[in-house]
Amino acid sequence: MQKQLREQIERLKAAGATYVDARWYPVEESNQLTMWNGNLKNAAASRESGVGIRVLYKGAWGFSASSDMQNLNRLFDKAFDNARIAAERVTFPIRLAEKDAIQATFNSPNQIDPFAVSLADKIAFLKEMDEKLNQPGVAQRISEVTFMRKQIIFIDSEGSEIEKNIIEAFPGIQVTGLDDQGVMHSRKFSPARLGATRGWETLDPQLFAENAERIVREMNQVRAAEDCPKEDRSVILLPGIMFLQTHETIGHALELDRILGYELAFAGGSFVTLDDFGKLQYGSSKLTARADATVPNSPGSFGYDDDGIPAQDNLLIDKGLLVGAITGRQMVEEANARARRAIFNGSGGANRATAFYRVPIERMTNINIDPGQDGSLEDIVRNTEKGIILDGEKSWSIGSNREQFHFATDIGWLVEDGQVTKVVKNSTYKGATVKFYNSLSAVGDESTWEVRYVDNCGKGQPNQIMQLGHGVPVCRFDNVRIGE
Repeated sequence: MQKQLREQIERLKAAGATYVDARWYPVEESNQLTMWNGNLKNAAASRESGVGIRVLYKGAWGFSASSDMQNLNRLFDKAFDNARIAAERVTFPIRLAEKDAIQATFNSPNQIDPFAVSLADKIAFLKEMDEKLNQPGVAQRISEVTFMRKQIIFIDSEGSEIEKNIIEAFPGIQVTGLDDQGVMHSRKFSPARLGATRGWETLDPQLFAENAERIVREMNQVRAAEDCPKEDRSVILLPGIMFLQTHETIGHALELDRILGYELAFAGGSFVTLDDFGKLQYGSSKLTARADATVPNSPGSFGYDDDGIPAQDNLLIDKGLLVGAITGRQMVEEANARARRAIFNGSGGANRATAFYRVPIERMTNINIDPGQDGSLEDIVRNTEKGIILDGEKSWSIGSNREQFHFATDIGWLVEDGQVTKVVKNSTYKGATVKFYNSLSAVGDESTWEVRYVDNCGKGQPNQIMQLGHGVPVCRFDNVRIGE
């Protein structure tokens, strides 16, 4: 099949195409299991295969995809025809940044393939977790796992040939309970990743059992707690909410296609402009953020993107100053041309598609915040006069251009004069993005830094669901409005 794909690519190049690539998925499969109150509510498996073809002709893309691999001539011709038609209407001719031809293989680091684990063993894990969660005060308890496996072979007309074999595991547990007003509250746990691994072995029964006890205890504390006060405080964000803060107001805001206006209808644009790079003080000097696709234990690390660009560790925000974006081969060329200056020096290796039948677009890799020098969580609390510790994403609302936000969290702990005092419920916080990050006054050290997974990041029309991660420390922001 690879030989046939190469022959088709050369055929279209000889016919006048500027560039051609093929993404062949010999196999992509997933497995989802959900146990709800001791009952196996969902046991689903899916499997698909196919190829997607991109053709660049006179500055315009053409695309086609199919699970039927029997008539490659017609499939490649359809992509070429689509490019020729699009070229008649193109307003900004597409150019691709230069790249090297690469022959390589990437295998995600896994010790145990979850698809080799029996269904009985998977259900036994869920049942064990369910029994740990079955405690007084718990109205609903959920244990779930999702596994993904895909093989992708990328071939292009510039001489690249890359094979990727990727396995992911996404486990989690959750409990909910009612307070005396009949309002439901929840606590959840999914493991932060520390070792260089991503397989079945990440479902550590002891780790899950310990955290099952914790989330039940905290959920019951929230049920009995007073409401979060409505006032200004320092907010101390634990990784369980800091990952979402980073995702929504740094990650999505710095996708270059969104900055250029190509992503508007589905989830809004970005307040960032091309003129902001090298000038905008996005946050305080304590904020350094990066798009790091080299973190081994995260689904935001995939070896090579769908342009055939190697994974990279790129600075986005350097000590508060905006210096970079989440980029692919096409958008960096357009951005530099529009800005009439060289903002970007080549692709950042962040062009990805969720499946063979979707076109690659700029997607987050691992959008991380560097650990700081302000010590442990305990150190930060000790140096906080009036604050609140927040954890667990509950709901979120984002401005149409990521310029402001409002988040609700599962739990809050008030801090008075350097001491944690009590738990509060219905905890929320809000702010304007740039003002908020410029109020960053403390960043925890490496002991507070965790890699948190996102397995459901949506973007694009038609929608593409992507998996990635965020390595984030504990962070404190001052003078933030809470409780509204």
